[in-house]
Amino acid sequence: MAGRYKPYPEYKDSVVEWLREIPVSWDVSKLRYMFSFGKGLTITKENLLDEGVPCVNYGEVHSKYSFELDPSVHPLKCVSENYLISSPNALLSMGDFVFADTSEDIDGSGNFTQLTTDKIVFSGYHTIIARPVDRQCSRFYAYLFDSREFRTQIRHAVKGVKVFSVTQAILRGIDIWLPTLDERTIIAAFLDHETAKIDTLIEKQQQFIQLLNEKRQAVISHAVTKGLNTSAKMRESGVLSIGLMPEHWTLKSLSLASKKLAVGLAMSVTDCYEEEGVPIIRNQNIKEGYFDGSDMLYLNPVFAEAQASKKVKAGDVVIVRTGSNVGLACCVPDEYDQCHTFTTLIVTPSDELAKEYFTYCMNSAYGKAEVNRLKFGFGKDNLNVGELRAMHALLPGVNEQKEIVSYLEQEVTKIELMVKKAHIAIELMQERRTALISAAVTGKIDVRDWVAPQTSQTNKEVAA
Repeated sequence: MAGRYKPYPEYKDSVVEWLREIPVSWDVSKLRYMFSFGKGLTITKENLLDEGVPCVNYGEVHSKYSFELDPSVHPLKCVSENYLISSPNALLSMGDFVFADTSEDIDGSGNFTQLTTDKIVFSGYHTIIARPVDRQCSRFYAYLFDSREFRTQIRHAVKGVKVFSVTQAILRGIDIWLPTLDERTIIAAFLDHETAKIDTLIEKQQQFIQLLNEKRQAVISHAVTKGLNTSAKMRESGVLSIGLMPEHWTLKSLSLASKKLAVGLAMSVTDCYEEEGVPIIRNQNIKEGYFDGSDMLYLNPVFAEAQASKKVKAGDVVIVRTGSNVGLACCVPDEYDQCHTFTTLIVTPSDELAKEYFTYCMNSAYGKAEVNRLKFGFGKDNLNVGELRAMHALLPGVNEQKEIVSYLEQEVTKIELMVKKAHIAIELMQERRTALISAAVTGKIDVRDWVAPQTSQTNKEVAA
């Protein structure tokens, strides 16, 4: 960072634990001297409407609309117009900040958004309003609040175990450091320009990842429905999600292509968890085509043995039965032989159905279409064993299934490597973005002479 931008000519001790030095002309203050504070509406989710006055709640601060908010481009739930009369103090003005007053993790402590429009918006439940005394430099405050040095203070001040609470008292006591008004304006403009360039590059990488994921899905779907032989004769399958299928393949219900179709433990097992014991597979362990054992829980061995008929074997295919990922499937690894699962579907493929091939089928577009067909046909949001039995199983010969699996493993690995590289690129750009913000708002770099480039020059910088 220092190589591209020059530092200030002279620094002084900031007397702020997490900051160290600041430019000699900068001042240190407390947030309480530069802001007034209030709280959002005392409401619950039940008070939210589709029409009325837009309202930003702590959920939007944590996820959708962190840093800045404009309801004309960021859709919000609404509250009744009656609150305009009963709770005017919860109304936001342009430049106001909204902090989430609770977070489920320490990193989310200090999450905020800033209203960047003059539209009427309420601050909602679990929020704290911070109103700048001087609104001329409110954009600088947004970047200051987003800096590591500011956030570190909050993270060390909050209390909690599973939920961390940010209070008005904590915010009032936070140290802030202030350049002159002119410098704040320049720093904010500089960061607007530079972060916009980085954000554009990040968005391009995200779009690339989306295209790669679509390609991955297309490669899998084509292989498990059309095979690898482009010269193979085709015939109508009679199944909309499959269309044409190789003439020599067979189509039958999954019940006829499986040795076993069952469901795991469908009872409360919370009281049976132990530090060590028999592993229990849950939905979060089932990923698209692979098993994730990073968050494994364990059952009391005596209880687990009493439910021995529900155990799975290595090579069984476990399928998410409920929730947003219903139908997602993976194979049970060798090291989890004879473990339990919690309400997942369990399939032991027959000798004519290779487990890896079946897993690819379940995670393909055709498999997902089958899951949706079964859910729609039975009018439910989950799958049960009876519904799974009716799934269409598309069967090449076993040797051909193995060839398809080998091909897909190679092709998917190539695509996943490109996805991984794109994610690494995004992480590096996000780290640069964070470092640039911190460097600018703490005075590690001097941008007082910065001048916004012409639009054409900006486009060249992004393209580069």
